[in-house]
Amino acid sequence: MAYRAESGSVRGGATATIAQPGAPVAPAEPGAAASTPASAAISGAAAPESGAAAASSAASSAESAAAQPRLILDPRAKLYLLLLANLLLFFHVDARGEAIMVALFLLPLFAAGRWRAGLRLAVLYAALLGLGLWSDVASLSGSGASGASSGSVGAVLATGGDAAAGAASSAGAASVWIHAAGLLSVGLRMMLPCLITGAYAFTTTSVSEFVTAMRRLRVPEAVVIPCMVVIRFFPTIAHDYRRIREAMALRGIAAGRFALVRHPAQSLEFILVPLLMNATVVSRDLSVAALTKGLGVRGEHTCMTTIRMRWYDWLWMLVCTTLLALSIGGVL
Repeated sequence: MAYRAESGSVRGGATATIAQPGAPVAPAEPGAAASTPASAAISGAAAPESGAAAASSAASSAESAAAQPRLILDPRAKLYLLLLANLLLFFHVDARGEAIMVALFLLPLFAAGRWRAGLRLAVLYAALLGLGLWSDVASLSGSGASGASSGSVGAVLATGGDAAAGAASSAGAASVWIHAAGLLSVGLRMMLPCLITGAYAFTTTSVSEFVTAMRRLRVPEAVVIPCMVVIRFFPTIAHDYRRIREAMALRGIAAGRFALVRHPAQSLEFILVPLLMNATVVSRDLSVAALTKGLGVRGEHTCMTTIRMRWYDWLWMLVCTTLLALSIGGVL
């Protein structure tokens, strides 16, 4: 009995015919014979493309390696800068010394490659400093004007000048707003050095580096674990906030940049409530993850992350400490 079996080839979709003895052999199609060389040509052409892709990926990795920050302080030096910022807040120094210290705190942020965050914080500090100086000048000029006007109150009342009295009352209201703006600018400006050093410390330090630094400082594990949970808590909450905003945008709920201001009720219902409900779950999961990794086990702990104080760490700590002492002493 004559029979014929056909099997499909895996390349090019061609069909190979295997004929048994005595079976009629079907002629091969013209396109089938050319399929194998064409596939070979395609695979041969794909090889240079893959080589080019490999070269481009190598170039991009080299560019990313070159774009990495060259100067990042040790985590212990970052914590020391944060301590100096808090001392700057407690000892209310003048504007000149504060501006010098803020410039010193911003330089490591720029050296770490955080140009956008550094420029934003620098512009914010400059705006707050300018607002505070303007409020001081306006308050001094307003007090002088009020002293001059108080000398002529009797004359104004004698002539019955209602317009002059209204102008005096409006000037008093303006001085109140000027004082309020100055108070707000000074309060935010005093807290800004802590915000700068905190942003630099927590955006350029990994959790493992922070844990290693805390253990080098002989900090108890009861303090290390909550600090690690806090470091991981805020980025996780920020990620959840972005996902909630994307889900709201897909459903057309409070879409837009200023939608949270235009629709406060929807913001409270669809953003704050899920975030508050998720915050407890996130804190619990982070605590469980920290304990699962053995952070709460007694005894000596090891870490694969290596940190070391270098010469520029000691130099920057010395420079900042000296200038802070001079600012507190009133020399600057």
